[in-house]
Amino acid sequence: MLLYVQMDKHTIDAIALEQAAKDKFGFIVDVDTVIVDEADIARSVKATVYLTKKKQLLCYMHGATKLTLGDVRKLATRMGFKIELCLPPKGRPKYFDELAEEQFRAVFPGRRPASDEDLAYYRTLAPYNPALILIAEVRDGTIYQFDPDARTSWRPAAKFAYRRIKTS
Repeated sequence: MLLYVQMDKHTIDAIALEQAAKDKFGFIVDVDTVIVDEADIARSVKATVYLTKKKQLLCYMHGATKLTLGDVRKLATRMGFKIELCLPPKGRPKYFDELAEEQFRAVFPGRRPASDEDLAYYRTLAPYNPALILIAEVRDGTIYQFDPDARTSWRPAAKFAYRRIKTS
């Protein structure tokens, strides 16, 4: 006797998001609610915004184009987010710093970065696709998505008030 289990699209999406966070970023997460599902945030980039059971707001971005950390930060800002943390790929906790130092040495051979500020620009050039961002705050209580026909090229995707309060 076969038992068929019917799963709805939201359950499958939640499982896929949990698996992507675990496989690509080494971040164990339990999806509670999907706020915005596969919204366009650029011509070939999509984002899913979801809330975990621990009440963390995350944004998962992916696309067919090459994305850098600078691109992801800019898109997140335009979506109305204040970023708390951009999670590095699994197994590489210093990923952005390593690539920034490589870029710095390519531009300035024989010179070492004197401070962290020397690497700030080169960090933004690190490839980052897919991206997983931990959100600190949703400004104005609105999450935006890309719309080329809108006056500002952005339109509201969802109303969602969120501000992460740090506890000790």
